[in-house]
Amino acid sequence: MKRILIIDDEVNVAVLLSKFLTRNGFEVSTASSGNSGMEYLKNEEFDLVLCDYRLEDTDGREMLRKIKSKYPKTGVIIITGYSDIKMAVELIKMGAYDYISKPLYPDEILNTITKAIETRQALLDNDDAPAPAAGKSGKKQVQLAGGVVVGTSRASKELLRQIELVAPTNYSVIILGESGSGKEEVAKSIHLHSLRSDQPFIAMDCGSLTKELAASEFFGHEKGSFTGAFATKIGHFEMANGGTLFLDEVGNLSYEIQAALLRTVQERKVKRIGSTKEIDLDVRIIVATNENLVEAINKGKFREDLYHRFNEFTMHMPPLRERGNDIMLLADHFLRAANLELGRNVTHFSPEVIECFMNYRWPGNVRELKNIVKRAALISEGSEIMIKSLPLEISNYKIPAFDYGNQSSYNQSPQQQEHHRTEVKEQRHDLKNAALEAEYETILRVLREVNFNKTRAAEILNIDRKTLYNKMKAINLK
Repeated sequence: MKRILIIDDEVNVAVLLSKFLTRNGFEVSTASSGNSGMEYLKNEEFDLVLCDYRLEDTDGREMLRKIKSKYPKTGVIIITGYSDIKMAVELIKMGAYDYISKPLYPDEILNTITKAIETRQALLDNDDAPAPAAGKSGKKQVQLAGGVVVGTSRASKELLRQIELVAPTNYSVIILGESGSGKEEVAKSIHLHSLRSDQPFIAMDCGSLTKELAASEFFGHEKGSFTGAFATKIGHFEMANGGTLFLDEVGNLSYEIQAALLRTVQERKVKRIGSTKEIDLDVRIIVATNENLVEAINKGKFREDLYHRFNEFTMHMPPLRERGNDIMLLADHFLRAANLELGRNVTHFSPEVIECFMNYRWPGNVRELKNIVKRAALISEGSEIMIKSLPLEISNYKIPAFDYGNQSSYNQSPQQQEHHRTEVKEQRHDLKNAALEAEYETILRVLREVNFNKTRAAEILNIDRKTLYNKMKAINLK
């Protein structure tokens, strides 16, 4: 169970926060002053500290300095009033994970705390593994800063190479990949390997923004600048100044916001809504999307000039089903993390579970695997995760009779491939299926020639990337 220390001299706030977090599975202690909070930290270990910025005997800046100097691995979140937001942003640059503004909202609190603890755990995992570790699968794990497990497959090694190549630069980066494939974790790793690693990493989910709120979230606003603007708000660009701004699902932004975003990126200046003052920016931008931005440009849904501003370097996140033995490396990693979080001692997966994991298509990618392992670790009765601990959609999953997308078929011998083709042809006699068979052969041959680089394969096949994806999906090759 994760431990949280609340330092707040407002007793009512501390009590309400304590009850809320206890109901959500945390062990909570409270302190009413900075000095008593430091005494708690001296005698006990905490995963996270929630500290009010204004205390009777000190302030958030001094508390952050003391906590980080003596307990550098303890995460700190600052609780602040609207008038202290500018100072809170400075505290983030000093090492605070984030800040929460009053009035406090339960969903925001829980989301921020969960992310802070996950980040701390990832850093601890990385510190505890000075050399690549071996999981129950017997394979070595390759880890990046922040504890992101990459793996040993060809696709994973190429991903690691690209991260190490682009991280020290100031290039803007586009990360392409399916939902749940780990795009934000890679963005964090790029930041942690960069010269900006001691500056803020601010993540923004563009998919959840409404058209009305997007400008305020990006650029901030002044008090009274529009109806409902009851206080000054710092935008994400300003929060990330000096560090990295990560824009997830950037393809969902409206065309109007894209235009405003382009001006900010070009001029490297931001102006809050309702203000005439321009603020100089030094922000590295990393964006991610599961959409085809080139196709969106052709349809008039995404600005080509903005795309080229972002596209100084492009990375492709491989889906989990294309990562072979990395599946069990990741499963081992998530199992160890689940044991720490849940206080369990589940040590390994049964052979049936391993086979099931390797055959399953993982439409939710790494995120789905993490959730499945965590759930299985919770309900397992012994030290081994059995097939009965898996959800039915996974334990009952059956590979289609002629599943061209089975990763193992990519590595079959010529004799096995010919046998597989013969089986398929025996089941197909009409012209339509014969055409599909020829199409399958051509697509698979080209993919092999370019090491499954889908962008390059689409160019050779003289089709766009989206069409290639659709054709691959139609023959279960995706």
